[in-house]
This record gives sequence, C-alpha cells and structure tokens, in this order.
Amino acid sequence: MATPERTPRWDEQLQRRLARGEETALGELYDQLAPMVHGLAGRILADQAAATQLTREVFAHVWEHPEDFDPAQGSLRSWLGALTHHRAVERLRARRAADRGPGAEAEIRAVATAARMQYVVDSLPQPLRETIAVTYYDGRTYHETARLLGISEQVAKQRMRLGLELLATELAEERARQDGAGDGIGHGDGET
Repeated sequence: MATPERTPRWDEQLQRRLARGEETALGELYDQLAPMVHGLAGRILADQAAATQLTREVFAHVWEHPEDFDPAQGSLRSWLGALTHHRAVERLRARRAADRGPGAEAEIRAVATAARMQYVVDSLPQPLRETIAVTYYDGRTYHETARLLGISEQVAKQRMRLGLELLATELAEERARQDGAGDGIGHGDGET
C-alpha cells in the first residue's frame, strides 16, 4: 500500500516557485510579509526611509537566493524576521560606528532586543496578544482583563502566563545569540 505524500506547505511551494524565477511568487511573498519586514526594520532603525530600503534589500536577497531558506528549519516568516533583524542590527551598528561611546553597543542590543520582543508579541496568536496588551500595556489586573475581554480570570491568567513564557523563551534565545556568535541568523544566510 502506497503512503500518501505530504502536501508541501505554502513556504515550500513559494520557495520552489522563487527558485524557478516566478515573479508572481515574489509578489505574493511581498504582499504577505513586507509589512512585517518593514515594521521590524523600522522599530530597530527608527528611520522609515532606512526601513524601506532594508525591506527592498531583504526581498532582493530572497529573489536572488531562494535556496538560503530551509523549510526544515522553520517558517518563511520566521526566516525573513531573522534576516531582517540581522541586517537591521548590522545597519544600526554601521550607522553608529562614528559615535562609538562606551554605551553604543549596549544601546544597539537594547534596541534590537526590544524590536525582537515586539515582533514576538505581534506574532503571538490573537487571544494571547490581546491579553498581554490589555494586562501589561494598559496596566490592568487579571480580574479587570477578564471582565474587559469577557473571559474567566483563570483563562486570563493562563493566556498571560503562556504569552510571557513564549516571550521569555525568545528573550533567552536572543541573549544566547548575543553572547554566542553574535547576531548570526542561522539557517541559510552565510552573512555575518
């Protein structure tokens, strides 16, 4: 009896289309993920013109090197986020190279980490993101959050706990990247 083949996910299909040089694949990818790439670049660089330029560069890299993405390592969205983060931090370092004071590197790391955490929060499922926003950003208690969202206090606590655990995991990984080999982005991008 033959085993059914697994249906390739969107990321893998898109990568194959890019490898074949299908311009429509690049357009589809751009339409789906350019807002995320531009937003992350903008949060790190704090300069919309630079974020727009970096967004173009990231998508040009994907077009020229679709083989750099390894679907076995994660989603295309995650890979583009890591690629954008890496390039934006490098751009920020280069821009601030002339101002090398004792706190310049710490400031760059703080900005990059904050942008990465915002990216993680933005990537959380809507119920977790909404609970964190209401509880943390609005300064509400679990009881107030539960009442405002129309959920039980226990559900509010569970959502908050899970969201914070995901953020803590990402923060630990970010610190390990900073303490380790720097800001390398992992699977596929040979740049440092």
